[in-house]
Amino acid sequence: MFYLTELGNRLKEAREAKGLSLEDLQELTKIQKRYLIGIEEGNYSMMPGKFYVRAFIKQYCEAVGLDSEEIFEQYKSEVPSVYSEELPEQLSRVQSRKTIPAGDSKVVEMLPKILVAVLVIGVAILIWVLVSSNMSKPDSDDKKNDKQNEVGYNKSDEFNKEEEKADKKQDVKKEDTSDKKDDADDAVDEKTEQELAVVSTSGKNSTYELKNTDTFKLKVTSKGSPWVGINNGEGKLLFQGTINKNESQEIDFTNEKEAVINVGRAYETEIFVNDEKLEYSISPTEMATQLVTIQFTKAE
Repeated sequence: MFYLTELGNRLKEAREAKGLSLEDLQELTKIQKRYLIGIEEGNYSMMPGKFYVRAFIKQYCEAVGLDSEEIFEQYKSEVPSVYSEELPEQLSRVQSRKTIPAGDSKVVEMLPKILVAVLVIGVAILIWVLVSSNMSKPDSDDKKNDKQNEVGYNKSDEFNKEEEKADKKQDVKKEDTSDKKDDADDAVDEKTEQELAVVSTSGKNSTYELKNTDTFKLKVTSKGSPWVGINNGEGKLLFQGTINKNESQEIDFTNEKEAVINVGRAYETEIFVNDEKLEYSISPTEMATQLVTIQFTKAE
């Protein structure tokens, strides 16, 4: 049986002061609940390794508003140091290369010579093709010019006038077609708008998908004094704290794939995505604490 250490008691008091349960902290940090309990009880033997002990404690501190470096210095006697762990012996072994049979070694030695011979033959064929095509081209060009001259002499003045009229009509049609195409392209551009839609809802969790836009700017506005935590898709904490009334917190997620917003009082909080107000899929009056995830697919 394990009892709270001084470090564990300090972390637990900070968590409870924020009004966070172990489940809430698990959502914020993405650390399994059993590891969070192990940190509070000082049961580090259950962790995957010493490196994870320090990493988990650091995330725990950031989530509850404590300075992790100060905590490590103050409780360095309780936190294990990190050393390079030995790799399993089987991973360090490299299988020796098999020797090439004597019969195959001759083929390997001859391979460069064969490749050179093939390359020389290919270059010779390419040169022959180019020379042949250049030799036959003047004759065909001369014949073409002769035919054009013959046809030119046979054309009458009336035929030339009709041909000019046909060319003018063709140019007018091309201009009309290009103008219509430009108008159609402008209409498509005007209709293209971002799409923000609900993907799934479960308990206090709701997931949205943002498409048809190449930017993702998030703004969280307060109508009271809600507590808000904002992470990216990799669990990195970008903001945490209370937003005062009529104030906002803005973060650019354009280069991220996901935004996770943990809201303490949803009825006092408004979320905007590129200035479009997000409509809660779960009624804020029925579920005050909500975890909103927005998945971003950038338009190409």
